[in-house]
Amino acid sequence: MLLKESQKIVNADARELNYSGRIDFANALAPIFIFPASSVTMVFTGSKLKVLLKNRQSYCSTYIGYVLDGVEKKVILSNSEEVQEITLTEDLNSVKQHEVTIFKRQDVSHEFIFYGFIVDKESKIIMPRKKYRKCMEFYGESAACGKSLEYIDGSDAIDLESTDEYSNAWNSYAMMTARNLKTEISIIAKEGIALLDNTGYSNMPQSIGMESIYDKLHFNYDTGEIVNWNFNKYIPQVVVIDIGQNDSIPENYMKKDANSYRSINWKSQYKEFVLNIRRRYKNAFIVLTTTIIKHDPSWDRAIGAVCDEINDKNIVHFIYSCNGFGGGFSNSRWCAEEMSLELSLFLKELGAEIWEK
Repeated sequence: MLLKESQKIVNADARELNYSGRIDFANALAPIFIFPASSVTMVFTGSKLKVLLKNRQSYCSTYIGYVLDGVEKKVILSNSEEVQEITLTEDLNSVKQHEVTIFKRQDVSHEFIFYGFIVDKESKIIMPRKKYRKCMEFYGESAACGKSLEYIDGSDAIDLESTDEYSNAWNSYAMMTARNLKTEISIIAKEGIALLDNTGYSNMPQSIGMESIYDKLHFNYDTGEIVNWNFNKYIPQVVVIDIGQNDSIPENYMKKDANSYRSINWKSQYKEFVLNIRRRYKNAFIVLTTTIIKHDPSWDRAIGAVCDEINDKNIVHFIYSCNGFGGGFSNSRWCAEEMSLELSLFLKELGAEIWEK
């Protein structure tokens, strides 16, 4: 790539860039964005701005999102294997400071490799704000990754794969909660995912469960080899686990008989999953929940029973006021706002102690 004399590149490893999320930094000059709402932020002066990236498509049309001086937009990506030079703006006030955040709108329909920004040669790159001291992590599904969040119809009678342009992790309830509470955030979420492999909507008919991705950096064979995650790289004080609403697929066995072998096995596996999170984050405050997405309340009762059995004062069960009454596959913007408000208030009421560990 040849730069014009009037341009300069801000490489991906520039110290002035601020990253957020579970990102692959094996190559600091080409970090890979994998999970929803992962982002990079730059503060700069200048009138023009471009971003350099390469798309790794798995399926569907793929987009990146960006927020420039508080205005959120999206750009469709080419499925080419080449590095893409995408113009974000050409008419900014060259004297004023500007802030841009590039973020991953969608979940596993693609990954993208970020190489840096192109700015005016005279542009100044400014150190961004310090990262928040408070950190959260979410393990979830469609609601946490903002699946079809901008689809106004809200109907379940749609081809969800054709609505990927409406997915927006930046306005998921998880991301809204982080903004409400002024925290850093990592979202480990995949549309339609359940706890166990071979259940839920994710990658049907060979569905992959949260038990198989929670400890991974790369987990999608479509975009590369599987890579484990180093949990020491990000240690949250608060963890939210919203698994349970997709686990009735293909059979709603918890509703049929909460004491059946499969139901007892699910509760045992769920308990082990929660304790695995506890082992990674020994001092974290852990919230067990499901979401507004439609599901039978038997799953919430099962989660409540597991929470009681674990008997850890820093592991709690939380239920939204409209829990389970939303759509069957995704939630709307108002649902995300309602959930983020309730969760934010719940966490605020617990006081500063949960963030001081």
